[in-house]
Amino acid sequence: MVVDAPPDTEVLVVGAGPAGLLLACELALAGVRTLVVDKRARAHRESRALNLHPRSLELLDMRGQAGRFLAAGRTVPGWSFAAPVRRPLDFTVLDTRHPYALMLAQSRTEELLARRAAELGVPVRRGHEVLSLRQDADGVEADVDGPGGRTTLRAAYAAGCDGGRSVVRQAAGIGFPGTEESMTAVVGDFAVADHTDNDRARRHGVLVARLEAGLTRYVVMDPRRIRVPSTEPVTPEEFRDSLRRVCGTDCGIGRPRWLSRFGNSTRLAENYRRGRILLAGDAAHIHFPVGAQGMNTGLQDAMNLGWKLAATLRGWAPPGLLDTYHRERHAVGHAVTTLTRAQTLLVELPLTPEYGDSATLLCELFDDLLGIGAANRHIAGRLSALDTVYPSDEPDAHPLTGARMPDIGLTADQGAARVNDFLHDGRFLLLHLSGEGHGRRTTGPVTFVHARRHQDHPGLDGATDILIRPDGHVAWATRTTDPGARAVERDRALAVWTSPGPSGP
Repeated sequence: MVVDAPPDTEVLVVGAGPAGLLLACELALAGVRTLVVDKRARAHRESRALNLHPRSLELLDMRGQAGRFLAAGRTVPGWSFAAPVRRPLDFTVLDTRHPYALMLAQSRTEELLARRAAELGVPVRRGHEVLSLRQDADGVEADVDGPGGRTTLRAAYAAGCDGGRSVVRQAAGIGFPGTEESMTAVVGDFAVADHTDNDRARRHGVLVARLEAGLTRYVVMDPRRIRVPSTEPVTPEEFRDSLRRVCGTDCGIGRPRWLSRFGNSTRLAENYRRGRILLAGDAAHIHFPVGAQGMNTGLQDAMNLGWKLAATLRGWAPPGLLDTYHRERHAVGHAVTTLTRAQTLLVELPLTPEYGDSATLLCELFDDLLGIGAANRHIAGRLSALDTVYPSDEPDAHPLTGARMPDIGLTADQGAARVNDFLHDGRFLLLHLSGEGHGRRTTGPVTFVHARRHQDHPGLDGATDILIRPDGHVAWATRTTDPGARAVERDRALAVWTSPGPSGP
């Protein structure tokens, strides 16, 4: 028997991690009836990810939610590129309202996203495991095992946000090629530790991070243990022994709250979409957690997918819009997994006897390079995702097209504002910056705002009108000053991005 997911679910999101919860929030904001299911009976207490990078904070800011996250965490001016490269990336030089990383445990990030989902009326069913999934021309059916037994849920689309071993990806028959594990590391969270030894541990390449609730995290790469498979459990004794070997002290650690071993297997889904099934987050890409890019990339997947899926369901998507999700985010996934493989080599080579001394020299060279402003800016922009630019099909497109829109200061009828202040409702934003006209109005999926810049921004390159996508990237821009010509260009851009299209796959 097929039981419709209440009430008449349009999108079934599988996985209540950061990517799944943010996607559900985006869909609900657009009025899409969404259900989230997760096989875990309760949210994770432990946290694999530890921070939010600048672009993720910008995305939250676009929806008026950044303040919640900033209040819950602690900002730091940069982040490690790859241990044992000791010089951190400097985010303070980046052109953003959030030139820092936010230290915030993944469990807390999930808690805040779950709270937002509840405010938007999204039901989250925990303890519900998807066993199988199939699709037809009109929708998707999922067989789910929950506290009340097995049932079948039906929706128009399904989004797999269910991690590296994604059942959704496997059910869709989407390949997950990549590299096998060649190195592992161990991580442990401890309530008791001798913090006087932390600097010594860091000097020897141990990652040390102070977490919430008095916990301290240690990540250790022991040359004698880096070939141990990630499937082998970590014991407290092994962890202490590895700390002593690596840095000469066990840092006074007590009983662990959490221990885990993780590897550097790197994989990227062949397709982010197959018919009515889509992937986001770790279901689409996995890699060694160097540079803390995994969760952040998943959040950015969700932001890209959310508005496109909502537009498709609401009937104002132009033909092929949903296919651009794969085109745009698969390229980003490839760039991230390529970068993390390079970063992982900088971690692994110094631990390999035949390369140890030479690899140390290579890491010292990277320390020098990251001290050069242009080199730091290039790598920091890439790792933070602020430099992500989506391709344009227009041969004469404005240089801003596809890039993130800078959150510049504006003066509008209602007073001073910033660009992101007009994106809270998840609509397109058409900014008229010519100084002509006044007012703000919303028509369908677009908000029109006449505003003046507080100051010129080099990235705007003389733009007089800018159409900004719901995910904060520029869809179209023009330098044209003639009012009639601008109106023609503007109407064409609106037709390209918001014309009705088919709602099927």
